[in-house]
Amino acid sequence: MTSTPLPSMLLAQLPSALRKLDPRHLWRSPVMFVVWVGSVATTLVALTDPSVFAWFITVWLWLTVVFGNLAEAVAEGRGKAQADSLRAARSDVTARRLAADGTESVVPGTALVVGDRVVVEAGEVVPGDGDVVEGVASVDESAITGESAPVIREAGGDRSAVTGGTRVLSDRIVVQVTAAPGETFLDRMIALVEGAERRRTPNEVALSILLVSLTIVFLVAVVTLSPMADYAGAPQEPLVLVALLVCLIPTTIGALLSAIGIAGMDRLVRVNVLAMSGRAVEAAGDVSTLLLDKTGTITYGNRRASELLTAPGVPDDELRDLARLTSLADQTPEGRSIVDLAIQLGADDTDLPSGATFVEFTAQTRMSGLDLADGRSLRKGAGAAVETWTGASLPAAVQVQVEEVSGAGGTPLVVAESGADGTRVLGVVHLKDVVKEGMAERFDQLRAMGIRTVMVTGDNPRTAAAIGREAGVDEVLAEATPEDKLALIRREQEGGRLVAMTGDGTNDAPALAAADVGVAMNSGTSAAKEAGNMVDLDSDPTKLIDVVAIGKQLLITRGALTTFSIANDVAKYFAILPAMFLAAYPALDSLNVMRLATPESAIASAVVFNALVIVALIPIALRGVKYRPLSAEALLRRNVLVYGLGGLVVPFVGIKLIDVLVSMIPGIG
Repeated sequence: MTSTPLPSMLLAQLPSALRKLDPRHLWRSPVMFVVWVGSVATTLVALTDPSVFAWFITVWLWLTVVFGNLAEAVAEGRGKAQADSLRAARSDVTARRLAADGTESVVPGTALVVGDRVVVEAGEVVPGDGDVVEGVASVDESAITGESAPVIREAGGDRSAVTGGTRVLSDRIVVQVTAAPGETFLDRMIALVEGAERRRTPNEVALSILLVSLTIVFLVAVVTLSPMADYAGAPQEPLVLVALLVCLIPTTIGALLSAIGIAGMDRLVRVNVLAMSGRAVEAAGDVSTLLLDKTGTITYGNRRASELLTAPGVPDDELRDLARLTSLADQTPEGRSIVDLAIQLGADDTDLPSGATFVEFTAQTRMSGLDLADGRSLRKGAGAAVETWTGASLPAAVQVQVEEVSGAGGTPLVVAESGADGTRVLGVVHLKDVVKEGMAERFDQLRAMGIRTVMVTGDNPRTAAAIGREAGVDEVLAEATPEDKLALIRREQEGGRLVAMTGDGTNDAPALAAADVGVAMNSGTSAAKEAGNMVDLDSDPTKLIDVVAIGKQLLITRGALTTFSIANDVAKYFAILPAMFLAAYPALDSLNVMRLATPESAIASAVVFNALVIVALIPIALRGVKYRPLSAEALLRRNVLVYGLGGLVVPFVGIKLIDVLVSMIPGIG
């Protein structure tokens, strides 16, 4: 979705902001509700004792409430716009429901219930969320994820889940429905971005309590100030007391708090992650331990040929060409990678020789290969399997190569040839689980955030250690069972650390449920998605790093704007308090450091600034404070310096500039 200029967004959401003036809505934000009550009070004063000053203060107090509502309305408006685009992906479709006897019946998609099985063929839309229980198909998920490349979904394994609203491009699959209409991921995503299901998070609740406490303190202070002013011979009008209260309570963060939360969830949805709760987003910001599966997360998941190691006396090009021949009909990712490597090394890109017969891999032989028309046989496979096939031990040099490849965490495939002249071992193909590009740099970023990374894998310790060193993780858990993952999470949590994990399989479900932040892949099983508190619609395991950054940005934004809001009060003290008591105590003029024109213009300028600063900070609330992977101490220093010092300086400049203009108004200046 293209970005809309802020003025256009404000104008578009102004009607919604005005509708939010309903006190039944405002009472959920106690700070803004107090401003609303003050606005009503000053309106009554202006009606009974009209003056330019009274109406000026009244209008700007109402604008303060409207601007606070506007921040929330703009945040919700962006979510509604995104929800509209998601609704376009959801259509009322019919479903071909399978009966127990295998017969089909066409029913509305809304009539499906959990457990129903439906047939979806090429060109048809998946009528609801479910798991593929039969067949394999190419699926277009661009309407949901925004990615144009189709994905493969198949029965069994961890790539079985399909999302309602996606379209099957090829073949035929049978889907078992796992979510009732109205409860699909698309429905939940729409509700989330619209804010209909956004519950306040613990951090937001705690901050609200702080704001309410500050409001009560200032309310008591202002109420007790009235009799003290009377006693001192400087009685204050209710209008001035209300203006003082509104300026002193934390209206800025009170107005922006809801918008910050909505915008944080919106940023998460924009990276195609569906959070089941705002609590999970906040927890992501405090994560200190990150568990990642090796296969498909840190590595590509399919072993790839990385080099060819020739046996003594064997030319490089002979091993290259024969390794390619043994893999031409091998459609596994490993086999295709051997062909690609051979071509990169200069082999001819030709088809299978005429009359050749492909020998498929079996668990018994642990080899695959090719029988040529000239009587030669080529094989590639495990060293022990090749020894059995040749009837002799591997040459000593080749045995050393096999051990070196295994020691480096790779998989050695020995290539051998049998013909009229006997058998020969030509060398070794080094298959390795390739670490994704840029992973080491991303783990460096996580370390800078204070997050420890743990790679979890079922590999043996030697292989796991080799991959871990190459990827740059902090710790490796090898030969890990589901129970091992769960035990590791429990140990980390008992030490007071928050743990995040990503997974896609049913065996990951216990750990995903136990983790503070569990991100399940949308392509994974329904058990994994139900166990996690977030679902990555792109099924990109490294997305967890982005989730952590968004969580931290949400927390930092709240903290930064709270600091700015509280620091603002200092300038307002210097504007309003001297103005209130200047007539009775002329010596207070020394506190008028901004040299404001009159007591009335000083109070009016503070009220105007208090309203305008909300509008000025809306872009930051929506976009979030820019996050950099720094330590907690460095982030605190940076935010205190920027937003604490800024909150002190900006109001002095802003109130003075406003005073120059306000003082020109008759009846105020």
